[in-house]
Amino acid sequence: MEPRKALGQHFLVDETHLARIAAAADLSAADSVLEIGPGPGPLTHLLAAQAGRVVAVETDGRLIAFLQQTFAAQPHVHIIHQDILQFDPCALMQPQYKVVANVPYYITSAILRHLLESACPPALTVVTVQREVAQRVVARPPDMSLLAVSVQLFCEVEIVGKIPAGAFYPPPQVDSAILRLRRRTSLAADLVLANVPAFFDVVRAGFGQKRKQLHNSLAAGLGQTPGAIAAALSQAGLDGKRRAETLTLAEWGLLWRALSGDWGEAIESRAS
Repeated sequence: MEPRKALGQHFLVDETHLARIAAAADLSAADSVLEIGPGPGPLTHLLAAQAGRVVAVETDGRLIAFLQQTFAAQPHVHIIHQDILQFDPCALMQPQYKVVANVPYYITSAILRHLLESACPPALTVVTVQREVAQRVVARPPDMSLLAVSVQLFCEVEIVGKIPAGAFYPPPQVDSAILRLRRRTSLAADLVLANVPAFFDVVRAGFGQKRKQLHNSLAAGLGQTPGAIAAALSQAGLDGKRRAETLTLAEWGLLWRALSGDWGEAIESRAS
């Protein structure tokens, strides 16, 4: 079956790299695994051999009957015909589940946010993404991005392998990387955020005008006066001429608390 370009499908066909992805998840019979976009199922076979339960979510209706027939003799494998962005992990996944997937590149960021901000986030995520995206996820100041903050707030991140374009059919135009995300037991830098969506409103505003200084991007993105922004930056101990890419997670926490008026435990967080 030919991959569909409209769905961003590039099937990983190299057995060595498929095995590396499965190995990175460190699976056992006690694990429940969510696979996103199984395609014709080569990775699903490996997951089914190692995990106690596999839920494979596929949006391409052409593949559903094939997958159901292929895994009919394995009752611990469940094939779900659904868009992953509409899938509710709380409905079907067990606590401490893992995600293992070769995700469509064009919705990588949306998938990661959907899972990590879910009420039932995975304990471990192993995904194949564009190498450039993987490097953005693991970035540190002064090269941070909205994606890096979004993922690192919740997870410890690492690149555990690289995959050449030729390992896929059809080959994408760029090389890929295997990205592993381990869910933190508490938010990064020991931040205590009473309102995570409001925190990300501030972060999005900071990154809203690329390469702009914080005092300008925050005023424009949050609709507040320059004076109010300057006061919050001063309270947070931050130079308004800095750019969003240079801030640590702890500094974002300080800034959000200053802007929201909830200074609270922020002083301790700043030292992290």
